Amino acid sequence: MTFEEQVKRLEEILQVIEDGKAPLEEVNKLFSEGVELSKNCFDMLEKSKGKVTVLQSELQKMIEKPYN
Repeated sequence: MTFEEQVKRLEEILQVIEDGKAPLEEVNKLFSEGVELSKNCFDMLEKSKGKVTVLQSELQKMIEKPYN
């Protein structure tokens, strides 16, 4: 699943839980699924953050490099 798909699924889960009409067993399953999706999204964001940091560092080196 893409990041966007996972966020969409999290929103769907939240809507069902907030509605308050789902049975407790379903809510527990959805909550567990939501926790896993949240972990995945966090990991994806951390990975992207690392890539951005590397790119910023490379860009800074290019800017500071004197032209010959």
